[in-house]
Amino acid sequence: MRAFEAVGRAGRRWGRLAGLALLAAAPARGEGAPPEAAPAAGAEERAPVAVLVETPAPGTVLEGQLHQARITGSARANADLGDAFDVMVVIDVSASTATASGTDVDRDGVVGVDPAHELLPPGAYPSEVRSTDPQDTVLQAEVLAARALLESLDPSRVRVGVVSFAGEVDPTTGLRRRIDQHDAWLEVPLTHDYTAVQRGLTAVLARGSHGATNFAAAVRLAVAELAGVAGARSAPRDDAQKVVLFLTDGMPTLPIGRGDVEDDGDHEAAVRAADVAHKAGITINTYALGARALRYPRSATEMARRTVGNYTPVQRPGDVGVILRGTTFADVEDVVFSNLTTGELSTDVRVAPDGSFDGYVPVQEGRNRVRVTALATDGATGSVEFDLEFRKGGRTEQEKALELERLRGMNRELMLHREAEDIRRFRERQRKELELRREAGEER
Repeated sequence: MRAFEAVGRAGRRWGRLAGLALLAAAPARGEGAPPEAAPAAGAEERAPVAVLVETPAPGTVLEGQLHQARITGSARANADLGDAFDVMVVIDVSASTATASGTDVDRDGVVGVDPAHELLPPGAYPSEVRSTDPQDTVLQAEVLAARALLESLDPSRVRVGVVSFAGEVDPTTGLRRRIDQHDAWLEVPLTHDYTAVQRGLTAVLARGSHGATNFAAAVRLAVAELAGVAGARSAPRDDAQKVVLFLTDGMPTLPIGRGDVEDDGDHEAAVRAADVAHKAGITINTYALGARALRYPRSATEMARRTVGNYTPVQRPGDVGVILRGTTFADVEDVVFSNLTTGELSTDVRVAPDGSFDGYVPVQEGRNRVRVTALATDGATGSVEFDLEFRKGGRTEQEKALELERLRGMNRELMLHREAEDIRRFRERQRKELELRREAGEER
Protein backbone atom coordinates (compact mmCIF):
# COMPACT_ATOMS: atom_id res chain seq x y z
CA MET A 1 0.00 0.00 0.00
CA ARG A 2 1.30 3.43 -0.92
CA ALA A 3 0.89 5.32 2.29
CA PHE A 4 3.01 8.48 2.10
CA GLU A 5 5.30 9.82 -0.59
CA ALA A 6 7.36 12.96 -1.01
CA VAL A 7 10.18 14.30 -3.15
CA GLY A 8 13.06 16.63 -2.26
CA ARG A 9 16.05 18.21 -4.00
CA ALA A 10 19.39 19.55 -2.89
CA GLY A 11 22.05 21.76 -4.44
CA ARG A 12 25.70 21.06 -5.05
CA ARG A 13 27.45 18.56 -2.77
CA TRP A 14 29.45 21.30 -1.05
CA GLY A 15 26.21 23.17 -0.38
CA ARG A 16 24.29 20.32 1.31
CA LEU A 17 24.60 21.81 4.80
CA ALA A 18 22.87 25.02 3.74
CA GLY A 19 20.21 23.00 1.92
CA LEU A 20 19.46 20.94 5.03
CA ALA A 21 19.29 24.08 7.17
CA LEU A 22 16.56 25.35 4.86
CA LEU A 23 14.88 21.96 5.05
CA ALA A 24 14.85 22.23 8.84
CA ALA A 25 13.11 25.60 8.67
CA ALA A 26 10.28 24.36 6.44
CA PRO A 27 7.98 21.33 6.46
CA ALA A 28 8.75 18.36 4.25
CA ARG A 29 7.08 18.41 0.85
CA GLY A 30 3.97 16.34 0.34
CA GLU A 31 0.55 16.60 -1.23
CA GLY A 32 -0.63 20.17 -1.02
CA ALA A 33 2.86 21.54 -0.28
CA PRO A 34 3.90 24.70 -2.14
CA PRO A 35 6.01 24.29 -5.30
CA GLU A 36 9.74 23.99 -4.73
CA ALA A 37 11.82 27.09 -5.29
CA ALA A 38 13.91 27.14 -8.46
CA PRO A 39 17.61 26.42 -7.92
CA ALA A 40 19.93 29.39 -7.70
CA ALA A 41 21.61 30.55 -10.89
CA GLY A 42 24.58 28.37 -11.72
CA ALA A 43 23.58 25.65 -9.26
CA GLU A 44 23.63 22.07 -10.45
CA GLU A 45 20.12 20.63 -10.28
CA ARG A 46 19.86 17.29 -8.54
CA ALA A 47 17.58 14.46 -9.55
CA PRO A 48 14.67 14.14 -7.11
CA VAL A 49 14.83 11.74 -4.19
CA ALA A 50 11.49 10.02 -3.71
CA VAL A 51 10.57 8.54 -0.33
CA LEU A 52 7.66 6.11 -0.04
CA VAL A 53 6.43 4.80 3.32
CA GLU A 54 4.52 1.53 2.93
CA THR A 55 3.86 0.70 6.58
CA PRO A 56 2.35 1.77 8.85
CA ALA A 57 -0.70 2.55 6.74
CA PRO A 58 -2.60 5.77 7.47
CA GLY A 59 -4.90 5.42 10.48
CA THR A 60 -3.15 2.32 11.85
CA VAL A 61 -2.62 2.17 15.62
CA LEU A 62 0.69 0.44 16.39
CA GLU A 63 1.23 -1.66 19.50
CA GLY A 64 4.38 -2.86 21.22
CA GLN A 65 6.05 -3.51 24.54
CA LEU A 66 8.99 -1.28 23.63
CA HIS A 67 8.41 2.32 22.63
CA GLN A 68 9.58 1.57 19.09
CA ALA A 69 7.54 1.63 15.88
CA ARG A 70 8.53 -0.27 12.76
CA ILE A 71 8.56 1.61 9.46
CA THR A 72 9.06 0.06 6.01
CA GLY A 73 9.17 1.59 2.56
CA SER A 74 11.46 2.47 -0.30
CA ALA A 75 13.45 5.39 -1.65
CA ARG A 76 14.86 6.12 -5.07
CA ALA A 77 17.28 8.81 -6.14
CA ASN A 78 15.52 9.60 -9.41
CA ALA A 79 11.75 9.41 -9.22
CA ASP A 80 11.45 9.75 -13.00
CA LEU A 81 13.14 6.36 -13.52
CA GLY A 82 10.66 4.35 -11.47
CA ASP A 83 11.43 1.65 -8.92
CA ALA A 84 11.80 -1.47 -11.08
CA PHE A 85 15.26 -3.01 -11.55
CA ASP A 86 16.74 -5.78 -13.68
CA VAL A 87 19.99 -6.98 -12.08
CA MET A 88 22.42 -9.42 -13.68
CA VAL A 89 24.94 -10.90 -11.25
CA VAL A 90 28.09 -11.84 -13.21
CA ILE A 91 30.34 -14.34 -11.42
CA ASP A 92 33.98 -15.13 -12.26
CA VAL A 93 34.47 -18.91 -12.14
CA SER A 94 38.01 -19.00 -13.54
CA ALA A 95 40.59 -21.34 -12.01
CA SER A 96 41.94 -18.66 -9.66
CA THR A 97 38.59 -18.49 -7.82
CA ALA A 98 39.51 -21.81 -6.18
CA THR A 99 41.97 -19.80 -4.04
CA ALA A 100 41.30 -19.13 -0.35
CA SER A 101 39.21 -15.99 0.14
CA GLY A 102 40.85 -14.91 3.41
CA THR A 103 37.70 -15.28 5.51
CA ASP A 104 35.68 -18.05 7.12
CA VAL A 105 33.01 -18.11 4.41
CA ASP A 106 31.21 -21.19 5.72
CA ARG A 107 31.54 -20.03 9.36
CA ASP A 108 32.84 -23.36 10.60
CA GLY A 109 35.42 -21.67 12.84
CA VAL A 110 38.35 -22.44 10.49
CA VAL A 111 39.70 -19.96 7.94
CA GLY A 112 40.98 -21.67 4.82
CA VAL A 113 44.43 -20.58 3.58
CA ASP A 114 46.41 -21.06 0.40
CA PRO A 115 48.99 -23.80 1.13
CA ALA A 116 51.40 -22.20 -1.34
CA HIS A 117 51.68 -19.16 0.94
CA GLU A 118 51.94 -21.02 4.26
CA LEU A 119 54.75 -22.80 6.11
CA LEU A 120 53.36 -26.33 5.80
CA PRO A 121 55.18 -29.67 5.62
CA PRO A 122 55.96 -30.79 2.06
CA GLY A 123 53.11 -32.87 0.64
CA ALA A 124 50.61 -31.72 3.30
CA TYR A 125 48.22 -30.83 0.48
CA PRO A 126 48.17 -31.75 -3.23
CA SER A 127 49.82 -29.11 -5.44
CA GLU A 128 46.52 -28.13 -7.06
CA VAL A 129 44.83 -27.26 -3.73
CA ARG A 130 44.53 -23.49 -3.29
CA SER A 131 42.46 -23.45 -0.10
CA THR A 132 42.83 -25.70 2.93
CA ASP A 133 39.07 -25.33 3.46
CA PRO A 134 37.25 -25.87 0.13
CA GLN A 135 34.25 -23.96 1.51
CA ASP A 136 36.31 -20.78 2.00
CA THR A 137 37.30 -20.14 -1.62
CA VAL A 138 36.76 -16.99 -3.65
CA LEU A 139 34.05 -18.79 -5.63
CA GLN A 140 32.25 -19.75 -2.43
CA ALA A 141 32.44 -16.12 -1.29
CA GLU A 142 31.03 -14.87 -4.62
CA VAL A 143 28.08 -17.25 -4.49
CA LEU A 144 27.39 -16.54 -0.82
CA ALA A 145 27.41 -12.81 -1.63
CA ALA A 146 24.85 -13.35 -4.40
CA ARG A 147 22.65 -15.37 -2.03
CA ALA A 148 22.83 -12.64 0.62
CA LEU A 149 21.93 -10.04 -2.01
CA LEU A 150 18.77 -11.96 -2.90
CA GLU A 151 17.64 -11.89 0.73
CA SER A 152 17.74 -8.09 0.73
CA LEU A 153 15.83 -7.46 -2.52
CA ASP A 154 12.12 -7.10 -3.25
CA PRO A 155 11.17 -9.76 -5.84
CA SER A 156 8.07 -7.83 -6.85
CA ARG A 157 10.22 -4.96 -8.14
CA VAL A 158 13.59 -6.57 -8.91
CA ARG A 159 14.33 -9.30 -11.43
CA VAL A 160 17.65 -11.08 -10.96
CA GLY A 161 19.67 -13.23 -13.36
CA VAL A 162 23.06 -14.94 -13.17
CA VAL A 163 25.91 -15.19 -15.69
CA SER A 164 29.13 -17.10 -15.03
CA PHE A 165 32.31 -16.71 -17.05
CA ALA A 166 35.79 -18.18 -17.47
CA GLY A 167 37.49 -19.33 -20.71
CA GLU A 168 38.83 -22.73 -21.71
CA VAL A 169 42.46 -22.89 -22.85
CA ASP A 170 44.63 -25.55 -24.43
CA PRO A 171 47.07 -26.73 -21.72
CA THR A 172 49.83 -27.11 -24.29
CA THR A 173 49.63 -23.78 -26.13
CA GLY A 174 47.85 -21.68 -23.51
CA LEU A 175 45.52 -20.42 -26.26
CA ARG A 176 41.75 -20.78 -26.56
CA ARG A 177 40.72 -24.31 -27.38
CA ARG A 178 38.40 -23.19 -30.19
CA ILE A 179 37.84 -19.86 -31.88
CA ASP A 180 34.07 -20.24 -31.54
CA GLN A 181 33.96 -21.43 -27.92
CA HIS A 182 31.61 -19.91 -25.35
CA ASP A 183 33.38 -18.34 -22.39
CA ALA A 184 30.25 -17.09 -20.59
CA TRP A 185 27.11 -18.98 -19.63
CA LEU A 186 23.61 -17.88 -18.73
CA GLU A 187 22.90 -19.71 -15.49
CA VAL A 188 19.53 -18.06 -14.82
CA PRO A 189 17.58 -15.66 -17.08
CA LEU A 190 16.16 -12.54 -15.43
CA THR A 191 13.35 -13.62 -13.15
CA HIS A 192 11.23 -12.69 -10.15
CA ASP A 193 11.61 -16.29 -8.94
CA TYR A 194 14.48 -16.10 -6.47
CA THR A 195 14.22 -19.82 -5.74
CA ALA A 196 15.26 -20.44 -9.35
CA VAL A 197 18.19 -18.06 -8.86
CA GLN A 198 19.27 -19.96 -5.75
CA ARG A 199 19.23 -23.21 -7.75
CA GLY A 200 21.37 -21.60 -10.43
CA LEU A 201 23.92 -20.49 -7.85
CA THR A 202 24.07 -24.04 -6.49
CA ALA A 203 24.83 -25.27 -10.01
CA VAL A 204 27.68 -22.74 -10.33
CA LEU A 205 29.25 -24.12 -7.16
CA ALA A 206 28.79 -27.71 -8.31
CA ARG A 207 30.77 -27.10 -11.50
CA GLY A 208 33.57 -25.37 -9.58
CA SER A 209 36.45 -23.18 -10.77
CA HIS A 210 38.10 -23.69 -14.15
CA GLY A 211 39.77 -21.93 -17.05
CA ALA A 212 40.95 -18.41 -17.85
CA THR A 213 39.08 -15.05 -17.70
CA ASN A 214 37.08 -13.48 -20.53
CA PHE A 215 35.52 -10.20 -19.33
CA ALA A 216 34.19 -9.29 -22.77
CA ALA A 217 32.20 -12.50 -23.21
CA ALA A 218 30.57 -12.04 -19.79
CA VAL A 219 29.59 -8.43 -20.44
CA ARG A 220 28.22 -9.17 -23.92
CA LEU A 221 26.01 -11.97 -22.60
CA ALA A 222 24.76 -9.87 -19.67
CA VAL A 223 23.94 -6.98 -22.03
CA ALA A 224 22.08 -9.26 -24.44
CA GLU A 225 19.85 -10.56 -21.64
CA LEU A 226 19.25 -7.17 -20.02
CA ALA A 227 18.42 -5.58 -23.37
CA GLY A 228 16.21 -8.51 -24.38
CA VAL A 229 17.69 -8.78 -27.86
CA ALA A 230 16.69 -11.48 -30.34
CA GLY A 231 17.73 -14.87 -28.97
CA ALA A 232 17.83 -13.74 -25.35
CA ARG A 233 16.06 -15.94 -22.80
CA SER A 234 15.08 -12.96 -20.65
CA ALA A 235 11.92 -11.06 -21.55
CA PRO A 236 12.60 -7.34 -22.15
CA ARG A 237 11.27 -4.87 -19.57
CA ASP A 238 11.49 -1.29 -20.80
CA ASP A 239 10.49 0.33 -17.49
CA ALA A 240 13.30 -1.30 -15.47
CA GLN A 241 16.66 0.23 -14.63
CA LYS A 242 19.33 -2.22 -15.81
CA VAL A 243 22.37 -3.07 -13.70
CA VAL A 244 25.29 -5.50 -13.90
CA LEU A 245 27.08 -6.53 -10.70
CA PHE A 246 30.40 -7.84 -12.02
CA LEU A 247 32.49 -9.93 -9.58
CA THR A 248 36.06 -10.91 -10.48
CA ASP A 249 39.29 -11.85 -8.74
CA GLY A 250 41.52 -11.02 -11.69
CA MET A 251 41.89 -9.25 -15.01
CA PRO A 252 40.84 -10.28 -18.54
CA THR A 253 43.18 -12.83 -20.14
CA LEU A 254 40.99 -13.72 -23.13
CA PRO A 255 39.90 -13.57 -25.96
CA ILE A 256 43.31 -12.50 -27.33
CA GLY A 257 46.55 -14.47 -27.01
CA ARG A 258 47.44 -16.74 -24.12
CA GLY A 259 44.94 -17.33 -21.35
CA ASP A 260 47.39 -16.69 -18.53
CA VAL A 261 48.35 -13.09 -19.37
CA GLU A 262 46.45 -9.85 -20.02
CA ASP A 263 46.98 -8.55 -23.54
CA ASP A 264 45.95 -5.08 -24.66
CA GLY A 265 43.40 -6.80 -26.87
CA ASP A 266 41.76 -8.43 -23.84
CA HIS A 267 41.37 -5.03 -22.19
CA GLU A 268 40.08 -3.41 -25.38
CA ALA A 269 37.51 -6.16 -25.89
CA ALA A 270 36.21 -5.66 -22.33
CA VAL A 271 35.99 -1.90 -22.79
CA ARG A 272 34.21 -2.20 -26.14
CA ALA A 273 31.65 -4.50 -24.51
CA ALA A 274 31.16 -1.92 -21.76
CA ASP A 275 30.57 0.76 -24.40
CA VAL A 276 27.78 -1.37 -25.86
CA ALA A 277 26.31 -1.69 -22.36
CA HIS A 278 26.36 2.08 -21.92
CA LYS A 279 24.57 2.63 -25.24
CA ALA A 280 21.91 0.17 -24.07
CA GLY A 281 21.41 2.17 -20.85
CA ILE A 282 23.05 -0.47 -18.67
CA THR A 283 25.22 0.38 -15.66
CA ILE A 284 28.12 -1.91 -14.69
CA ASN A 285 29.29 -1.98 -11.08
CA THR A 286 32.56 -3.88 -10.77
CA TYR A 287 34.01 -5.58 -7.68
CA ALA A 288 37.74 -6.40 -7.74
CA LEU A 289 38.33 -9.25 -5.29
CA GLY A 290 41.77 -9.77 -3.79
CA ALA A 291 45.37 -8.88 -4.49
CA ARG A 292 45.54 -9.93 -8.15
CA ALA A 293 42.47 -7.96 -9.16
CA LEU A 294 43.72 -4.94 -7.23
CA ARG A 295 47.13 -5.09 -8.91
CA TYR A 296 45.55 -5.03 -12.39
CA PRO A 297 42.41 -2.91 -12.04
CA ARG A 298 42.40 -1.01 -15.34
CA SER A 299 39.70 -3.08 -17.09
CA ALA A 300 37.39 -3.26 -14.08
CA THR A 301 37.72 0.48 -13.41
CA GLU A 302 37.24 1.45 -17.06
CA MET A 303 34.16 -0.77 -17.47
CA ALA A 304 32.56 0.96 -14.49
CA ARG A 305 33.63 4.44 -15.61
CA ARG A 306 32.29 4.08 -19.13
CA THR A 307 28.88 2.94 -17.92
CA VAL A 308 28.65 5.50 -15.08
CA GLY A 309 28.90 2.69 -12.55
CA ASN A 310 31.04 2.13 -9.47
CA TYR A 311 34.35 0.30 -9.10
CA THR A 312 34.78 -1.27 -5.65
CA PRO A 313 38.12 -2.75 -4.55
CA VAL A 314 37.74 -5.63 -2.08
CA GLN A 315 41.00 -6.41 -0.27
CA ARG A 316 39.71 -9.68 1.19
CA PRO A 317 37.47 -11.53 -1.31
CA GLY A 318 35.53 -13.06 1.56
CA ASP A 319 34.20 -9.60 2.45
CA VAL A 320 32.31 -9.25 -0.82
CA GLY A 321 29.08 -10.50 0.79
CA VAL A 322 28.93 -7.57 3.20
CA ILE A 323 29.95 -5.13 0.49
CA LEU A 324 27.37 -6.38 -2.00
CA ARG A 325 24.60 -6.03 0.60
CA GLY A 326 25.83 -2.50 1.25
CA THR A 327 25.89 -1.48 -2.41
CA THR A 328 23.11 0.57 -3.95
CA PHE A 329 21.81 0.49 -7.46
CA ALA A 330 18.93 2.75 -6.41
CA ASP A 331 21.59 5.38 -5.54
CA VAL A 332 20.23 5.63 -1.99
CA GLU A 333 23.07 5.90 0.52
CA ASP A 334 21.22 6.11 3.83
CA VAL A 335 17.80 6.53 5.47
CA VAL A 336 17.11 7.91 8.94
CA PHE A 337 13.91 8.26 10.97
CA SER A 338 13.21 11.33 13.13
CA ASN A 339 10.44 11.60 15.73
CA LEU A 340 9.66 15.31 15.59
CA THR A 341 7.36 15.02 18.60
CA THR A 342 9.98 13.62 21.00
CA GLY A 343 13.09 15.01 19.27
CA GLU A 344 14.64 11.55 18.89
CA LEU A 345 16.59 10.27 15.89
CA SER A 346 16.91 6.64 14.77
CA THR A 347 19.58 5.17 12.51
CA ASP A 348 18.36 1.63 13.19
CA VAL A 349 17.36 1.29 9.55
CA ARG A 350 18.37 -1.37 7.05
CA VAL A 351 18.67 0.00 3.49
CA ALA A 352 18.66 -2.61 0.73
CA PRO A 353 20.46 -2.16 -2.62
CA ASP A 354 17.10 -1.62 -4.36
CA GLY A 355 16.26 1.28 -2.02
CA SER A 356 13.89 -0.65 0.25
CA PHE A 357 14.21 0.25 3.92
CA ASP A 358 13.09 -1.33 7.18
CA GLY A 359 13.70 -0.08 10.70
CA TYR A 360 12.44 1.33 13.97
CA VAL A 361 11.82 4.82 15.34
CA PRO A 362 11.45 5.69 19.07
CA VAL A 363 7.87 6.71 19.88
CA GLN A 364 5.75 7.83 22.81
CA GLU A 365 2.24 6.66 23.61
CA GLY A 366 -0.32 8.59 21.62
CA ARG A 367 0.35 10.74 18.56
CA ASN A 368 3.84 10.98 17.03
CA ARG A 369 4.97 13.14 14.10
CA VAL A 370 7.62 11.18 12.19
CA ARG A 371 9.95 12.22 9.39
CA VAL A 372 11.73 9.78 7.06
CA THR A 373 14.75 11.28 5.27
CA ALA A 374 16.78 9.61 2.52
CA LEU A 375 20.28 10.54 1.32
CA ALA A 376 21.29 9.89 -2.30
CA THR A 377 24.84 9.07 -3.35
CA ASP A 378 25.13 12.48 -5.06
CA GLY A 379 24.18 14.34 -1.87
CA ALA A 380 20.53 14.99 -2.69
CA THR A 381 17.94 14.37 0.02
CA GLY A 382 14.23 13.67 0.18
CA SER A 383 11.85 13.61 3.16
CA VAL A 384 8.30 12.76 4.05
CA GLU A 385 6.39 13.42 7.29
CA PHE A 386 3.37 11.59 8.71
CA ASP A 387 1.53 10.96 11.97
CA LEU A 388 1.34 7.61 13.73
CA GLU A 389 -0.47 6.46 16.85
CA PHE A 390 1.23 4.14 19.34
CA ARG A 391 0.03 2.29 22.41
CA LYS A 392 1.83 -0.21 24.61
CA GLY A 393 0.95 -3.89 24.18
CA GLY A 394 1.13 -6.69 21.62
CA ARG A 395 4.57 -7.96 20.60
CA THR A 396 6.81 -8.95 23.51
CA GLU A 397 9.69 -6.76 24.57
CA GLN A 398 12.18 -9.56 23.96
CA GLU A 399 11.00 -10.15 20.38
CA LYS A 400 11.29 -6.52 19.41
CA ALA A 401 14.62 -6.09 21.20
CA LEU A 402 16.05 -9.02 19.24
CA GLU A 403 14.86 -7.53 15.96
CA LEU A 404 16.37 -4.16 16.86
CA GLU A 405 19.71 -5.75 17.71
CA ARG A 406 19.69 -7.61 14.39
CA LEU A 407 19.18 -4.36 12.46
CA ARG A 408 21.87 -2.57 14.48
CA GLY A 409 24.32 -5.40 13.86
CA MET A 410 23.69 -5.25 10.10
CA ASN A 411 24.11 -1.47 10.09
CA ARG A 412 27.40 -1.67 12.02
CA GLU A 413 28.71 -4.24 9.56
CA LEU A 414 27.71 -2.23 6.51
CA MET A 415 29.09 1.02 7.87
CA LEU A 416 32.54 -0.55 7.92
CA HIS A 417 32.45 -0.91 4.16
CA ARG A 418 30.35 2.00 2.89
CA GLU A 419 31.13 5.71 2.68
CA ALA A 420 30.90 5.98 6.43
CA GLU A 421 32.05 9.58 6.67
CA ASP A 422 29.34 10.92 4.36
CA ILE A 423 26.71 8.89 6.21
CA ARG A 424 28.02 10.11 9.59
CA ARG A 425 27.79 13.73 8.47
CA PHE A 426 24.31 13.21 7.08
CA ARG A 427 23.11 11.69 10.35
CA GLU A 428 24.76 14.46 12.35
CA ARG A 429 22.92 17.07 10.31
CA GLN A 430 19.63 15.30 11.01
CA ARG A 431 20.40 15.42 14.76
CA LYS A 432 21.26 19.12 14.48
CA GLU A 433 17.98 19.78 12.72
CA LEU A 434 16.04 18.17 15.58
CA GLU A 435 17.96 20.29 18.09
CA LEU A 436 17.14 23.46 16.16
CA ARG A 437 13.45 22.53 16.10
CA ARG A 438 13.50 21.83 19.85
CA GLU A 439 15.25 25.14 20.61
CA ALA A 440 12.79 27.03 18.41
CA GLY A 441 9.90 25.41 20.30
CA GLU A 442 11.38 26.39 23.67
CA GLU A 443 11.80 30.02 22.56
CA ARG A 444 8.13 30.17 21.60
